[in-house]
Amino acid sequence: LTSLFNERRGGYRHKGLDIGNNTGTPINATAAGVVIYAGWHGNYGRKIVIYHGFGYSTVYAHLYRMHVEVGDEVDKGEVIGTMGSTGRSTGPHLHYEVLVDGIPNNPQNFLP
Repeated sequence: LTSLFNERRGGYRHKGLDIGNNTGTPINATAAGVVIYAGWHGNYGRKIVIYHGFGYSTVYAHLYRMHVEVGDEVDKGEVIGTMGSTGRSTGPHLHYEVLVDGIPNNPQNFLP
């Protein structure tokens, strides 16, 4: 982990986890769901949002490539894209968020 949830950065709190690795590293969906966003989003660069039901969504940002489109159904573990350094980024990493009813929650509370 290169940055934790809620760390202060430049006057704001970090909304997710940053996980560093090499450009092109496969990124897997952490749970099954439907892609509700896949595109460029300012500081996030290439970003995918998956809705999992019951108010839960996950965000995957700074991607080099995206392998899904809005409306695609994905399975847990499915490769949805590859790690990159797009948007406001200092090096290749995945910015990962868990949203509950649109509110960022600490992703570490949901990971094994």
